[in-house]
Amino acid sequence: KVFGEKPGPEQDEVKLQNASKQIVQTAILQAVQQVSQESQQKEKRTNSSMSLQLERGKLTKKHEKK
Repeated sequence: KVFGEKPGPEQDEVKLQNASKQIVQTAILQAVQQVSQESQQKEKRTNSSMSLQLERGKLTKKHEKK
């Protein structure tokens, strides 16, 4: 009887542990994706502003040469 009753709560514990592991993994994945998206957006902003500054610099240099 004891052996037959034992698997029940243990299985529930295992299920809970697996569920919590999955929750943690998905939370970590979401956080990582969010951070990578934010850093990509920042890179795009800095790249676009850098390229704009470079273009302006080229334009001003061209005018100076004349």
